[in-house]
Amino acid sequence: MGSGQVTDWQGKHVTVAGLGVSGVPAAKALHGLGAKVTVVNDGDDARAREQAAELEALGVTVRLGDGDTLPDGTELIVTAPGWKPDKPLFAPADAAGVPVWGDVELAWRLRKPGAADWLAVTGTNGKTTTVQMLASILEAAGLRTAAVGNIGVSLLDAVLGDEEYDVLAVELSSYQLHWAPSLRAHSAAVLNLAPDHLDWHGSMEAYAKDKGRIYEGNRVACVYNMADKATEDLVREADVEEGCRAVGFTLGTPGPSQLGVVEGLLVDRAFVENRQKNAQELAEVADVKPAAPHNIANALAAAALARAYGVPAGAVREGLRNFTPDAHRIAHVADVDGVAYVDDSKATNTHAAQASLAAYDSVVWIAGGLAKGATFDELVAEAAKRLRGAVLIGRDRALIREALARHAPEVPVVDLGRTDTGAMLQAVQEARRLARPGDTVLLAPACASMDMFANYNKRGDAFAQAVRELGA
Repeated sequence: MGSGQVTDWQGKHVTVAGLGVSGVPAAKALHGLGAKVTVVNDGDDARAREQAAELEALGVTVRLGDGDTLPDGTELIVTAPGWKPDKPLFAPADAAGVPVWGDVELAWRLRKPGAADWLAVTGTNGKTTTVQMLASILEAAGLRTAAVGNIGVSLLDAVLGDEEYDVLAVELSSYQLHWAPSLRAHSAAVLNLAPDHLDWHGSMEAYAKDKGRIYEGNRVACVYNMADKATEDLVREADVEEGCRAVGFTLGTPGPSQLGVVEGLLVDRAFVENRQKNAQELAEVADVKPAAPHNIANALAAAALARAYGVPAGAVREGLRNFTPDAHRIAHVADVDGVAYVDDSKATNTHAAQASLAAYDSVVWIAGGLAKGATFDELVAEAAKRLRGAVLIGRDRALIREALARHAPEVPVVDLGRTDTGAMLQAVQEARRLARPGDTVLLAPACASMDMFANYNKRGDAFAQAVRELGA
């Protein structure tokens, strides 16, 4: 079961760790290839039982309520990406030399001969938007493509389905990269690196190392963020194919082998003839929606990967113009009494909230939720000069309140203790009271949502609904 394709799955004993979004398709795919599949899962709730019944009907063995014991005879584990490396299941596997793959590794190994190239994107924030922009640009160039991986189409479905692709735009999380040792992308980008998921990886070094795996074996370009030295360091450390280039992106004027911004234009000085002297105009800043600084950076990263793949400049412009961002990503909800209300519920960590806050001059900030081990001093110190006021919600709001007291003591703060469904309406009403015409009321929580809402979408929906009630 070493590197290279495993062609004969017949009778191989494979343990799939975890049901969920990756486990069920992995179990079905492996069973279809003739493997003897056992699924182990920690939970034994109604959803798990429903998924188990579906798999058992096919002839897959499922063990619910025990994800820690390795089934006898296991020759390979395919794990859900979220399972931590220190899970008890993996220790006996490690001792017995049993390989552990994630769903991404499995998809990579199951590609058909002559399959589509992968253009891969990771980073703490902006991955989904960048991958969707990239897919839009590739489509504009007439290529058969899809946004896959951590979003949209499952990678296994893309690799095993009947649809034929020229190239895939692949979003990869740090978890997925951790469990994908043999992945080798055509070109890849790390957008940024900030502390996140440290409870899973154990340290910032381990987190960065897993992100950096995306550059291993790149053939054409390793795209990095010139404003984030850590991403450049990862390129330096990567073992790439001969001739692969480091390509930086910047919101400033680009040098040779870089993409950047000049007088309201996105320009390319990496994939042009005589890059010492020449630059190619790709698009206008106004073609990027919304044209917030961090989103222009996303567009430059997407453009760099597309150009690495040989896409013409015109397709970059057309793809960016055709692109519509997902809901809850710095989405303008409404203007009420001269104040703009913006939903960036997707800003679930401090780095994303920092980028969001930087897009506006005067902000009433709605923040709080589950901190996931984060600290808020750097975020608040950076944003202090932009804050008209802050309204805090959610379980870990005290952490943000204390950071505001330390770094922005003059900013008025409303601390809402309630966690019921009416809390967001009250938060929006309090924000309205603090705001002045020309301000932006910004939901950029810097925290996860699950203490009060099912997910960040529901949190954003509650904010938008509350704003509509104000307008009425």
